[in-house]
Amino acid sequence: MYRAIWNDAVLAESDHTEIVEGHHYCRRESLHTEFFSASPTTSQCYWKGSANYYTITVNGKVNKDAAWYYAQPSRAAGNIRDHVAFWKGVRVVEVSEAGYPSQPGRQDSGRGGN
Repeated sequence: MYRAIWNDAVLAESDHTEIVEGHHYCRRESLHTEFFSASPTTSQCYWKGSANYYTITVNGKVNKDAAWYYAQPSRAAGNIRDHVAFWKGVRVVEVSEAGYPSQPGRQDSGRGGN
């Protein structure tokens, strides 16, 4: 099981992630949507397509554009359709069945959707 965590809140929980360019992409349905709001920010990746962003808010703290997704990914990136990735301090960790981290979490590279 993987968990995306920021500001001591679990943002997403998923049994599987897709890893692309070092980023874990969690299934959209695994998100705890109360923490996410749509952002007007977009960016373009030459091989994945156009990225859209979410701002994350937890306990009054705002992490602007800390999650991104490709609504219409290219054919080459079809495996991340309906998936969301994280950066800006959001950690994705693998947890054991008991709920404890089984390996150190990946701190993002700060590159975002590009």
